[in-house]
Amino acid sequence: MNPQDVILYPLMTERSVYMIENENKLVFIVKREATKLDISRAVKILYGVEAESVNTLISRKSVKKAFVKLKEAHDASDLAIKLGIL
Repeated sequence: MNPQDVILYPLMTERSVYMIENENKLVFIVKREATKLDISRAVKILYGVEAESVNTLISRKSVKKAFVKLKEAHDASDLAIKLGIL
């Protein structure tokens, strides 16, 4: 799957800000057909950071959220600033 098609946009809520600052995680809305491996590869290709783990859920509004924990070598705050969400 094409990396640009996998990640639709980053999600910005109070909870996601907490996760960025304290848990080194980013939250993205992704294509429903995307697998965890697709999401991990897309984050690496598009943003140049490596994911330690990826958790997903499908919300009541039928959108798929991906919670991407970055490896210790990378900082979620820096990437969030680069993306313009912090």
